[in-house]
Amino acid sequence: MGNALRLLYGHCCKPTTTESDSLGPHGVSAATVGVSALARDLFHFENTAQVPVGLNQHVVSSKKAQANWYRKLVESWREARPPPKTAEEAARLVIKTLKNHQKADVEGLLAFYGLPLPQTLVQLSTGVPTSLPQGVQYEFQTLPVIATILVIYFLGTQGVQYELQTLPVDAKAVADGDTVTVYVSTADPRESSNVPTEVQAAIIQREKAREKRNYAKADELHKKIIDAGYRVLQFQNEDVLARKYRIRLRGIDAPESKMPYGKESKDELVKLLQGKCLRVLVYGTDRYGRCVGDIYSNGIFAQEVMLKKGCAWHYTAYDQRPELAKWEREAQMKRVGLWASSNPEKPWEWRKDRREGR
Repeated sequence: MGNALRLLYGHCCKPTTTESDSLGPHGVSAATVGVSALARDLFHFENTAQVPVGLNQHVVSSKKAQANWYRKLVESWREARPPPKTAEEAARLVIKTLKNHQKADVEGLLAFYGLPLPQTLVQLSTGVPTSLPQGVQYEFQTLPVIATILVIYFLGTQGVQYELQTLPVDAKAVADGDTVTVYVSTADPRESSNVPTEVQAAIIQREKAREKRNYAKADELHKKIIDAGYRVLQFQNEDVLARKYRIRLRGIDAPESKMPYGKESKDELVKLLQGKCLRVLVYGTDRYGRCVGDIYSNGIFAQEVMLKKGCAWHYTAYDQRPELAKWEREAQMKRVGLWASSNPEKPWEWRKDRREGR
């Protein structure tokens, strides 16, 4: 963990001269309070066994107890895969690690780092929805494979035919709040048997061109591979041939990019998916050729997050799951996200108006 913390601290937590007038209690500016500050202090504790100066002002327990917290947090951070990158992820790690400690201490520690308090975090479910719609055709699952009894259960009872593995998501692959492009490695047995002959030939020719340093030819061959719906990606320092899939999140409809709250909705999905390996249960294909499915990011059900944070509507025309309706109602009652507006325009009505030229 030391290397990961050192990297994060080195890039994020060294205050500049211009920041010196606004340093927080733990030696970083307001701009860097959060994940980077916590990483810095854990790295410092790992090397010195000293808790940060000023923490006493925020918590009620002794220095000895504080040291115990940091030992636990260091271990939790070491075991986290991947380590926290957002304030919410860091807050959840702290809350989970210190769940048996005094509420005042946990909230004080979070406040010390400017992290979200427990009552402000969206409470997420675990596992798959209990009322998966009928007609699931197949499942994508991320690298590494995450096998659970629940998934096996639903594979057997809901018509899922097979399971695929996807590579980490690039932020640019998120089109809006309900659509993302993913890539599935052709090392997957099902994918490897379906790679077109012309793509296989282009891969071989591209490698030969690269060996001869004929990069113009290699790029030309890669374009041919891309046009066929594949791409050569770098994964774990190796070139991986992957197949492209466009995924439409089933059961939700997010604001279009030109609509109010469209950017915020997309940004939330980027934050949830970027750099993650996703598990996707696919139900079918829409008229635009996109796979329609449920997305899981590190075990978190993406549609649940988007609905609970008010970043999307429940798309009742295509999905009647009661969980989705419940999560939408929760966001409406809290007036979060798009529900902060008294009468947000529904995206399907917005699209209809544009088609009819209104």
